Amino acid sequence: MIIGVDIRMLARGARTGVEEYALNLFSHLIPLDKNIRYKLFYNGWRKVELNYSDYPWLKENNVELVNYKIPNRLLDFSSRFFNYPKIDKLLKEVDVFFSPHIFFSALSKNCPSVTTFHDLSFEIHPEFYSRQKNFWHFSMNPKKLAERAAKIIAVSKSTRDDIVNFYGIKSDKIEVVYSGINKNWKLEIGNWKLDQVRKKYNLPEKYILYLGTLEPRKNIIGLIEAFEELKRTFKNPPNPSLQRENSNIQYPISNIQLVVAGAKGWLCEDIFRAAGKSPVKNDIVFTGFVKDQDKPILYKLADLFVYPSFYEGFGFPPLEAMACGAPVITSNFSSLPEAVGDAALTIDPYNINQLAAAMKEILKDKNLRNKLIKKGFKQAEKFSWERCARETLSVLKSVVEK
Repeated sequence: MIIGVDIRMLARGARTGVEEYALNLFSHLIPLDKNIRYKLFYNGWRKVELNYSDYPWLKENNVELVNYKIPNRLLDFSSRFFNYPKIDKLLKEVDVFFSPHIFFSALSKNCPSVTTFHDLSFEIHPEFYSRQKNFWHFSMNPKKLAERAAKIIAVSKSTRDDIVNFYGIKSDKIEVVYSGINKNWKLEIGNWKLDQVRKKYNLPEKYILYLGTLEPRKNIIGLIEAFEELKRTFKNPPNPSLQRENSNIQYPISNIQLVVAGAKGWLCEDIFRAAGKSPVKNDIVFTGFVKDQDKPILYKLADLFVYPSFYEGFGFPPLEAMACGAPVITSNFSSLPEAVGDAALTIDPYNINQLAAAMKEILKDKNLRNKLIKKGFKQAEKFSWERCARETLSVLKSVVEK
């Protein structure tokens, strides 16, 4: 069995959700069966060189990296409007072509394809994207990709339902395969390393954390407004006698700060403007891009992780935070309730007061905090890349054997 794989998403060298999905999946998928050969289609006029030390799965005996230097814009245009060149022919011989993302590609009629859909946010919330990004989604023609695919992999039931509702695809054509999270989120970390990372990113002693790309869909402006409301409540401390009577109530942390961590995304300017005008702007810290090896430490040091996104196809950060022992608040929309189960407080992301109240509740109640941490560890263990790889391979085999 020969599987062609589109790995063009790695050409930029970025590490957003799609790239993380692809890299983690490949590292677990390729070693599963050494009798299966993989031909990796890596194309682009300007693309980063794939370092074998960073991607050890490239060195496997059953892997062939097929390099082309066709400008991707030209390839996309030619594939969509002229149905040429046939990617399977460029790879010479494949039984199935797998795309871990919605890249349009021309294929021969006898070459079945499997495509992973991570979300349909561009259909549901086009206002959260730049004109350029909306045009890119349009040019990829995801509906046609869904119709053409022999099978679709959806990373959540929520994404599957969106594909059915928006594109009219029959649900039996779609397989839900949950993504995983890395095992290194659970590693023990020495105090020296914690101190080192705290200094590196200028992290405060006590903080609420958001970690992810800075873009409108993530509702960071709503988080800033909820943080302002939270800080206002700290001006009115609870009755000291009440606190003495109930040891589970912690004095609200008046010096708590908000850390917004992650790289800039599209349309992020409004986020910085909102923070700059905020009455609590001195308590808001932007770290910028965070290296992968440092992310577990940011989660571990946080008093609380908040991810109030308007829409997610899967949602890695809340599960990563849980695996590191941070209590989590996230949205009750799209796939996020699927991911977190009953191990997080879920809120309406449009309701600022509800989000502020949830943050206050976790910060003041030790029992609730400890309960969420304990449940979070168990919930995070349900999602592994090993399982994701096995189920993905099963889908690919089913298409070939059909």
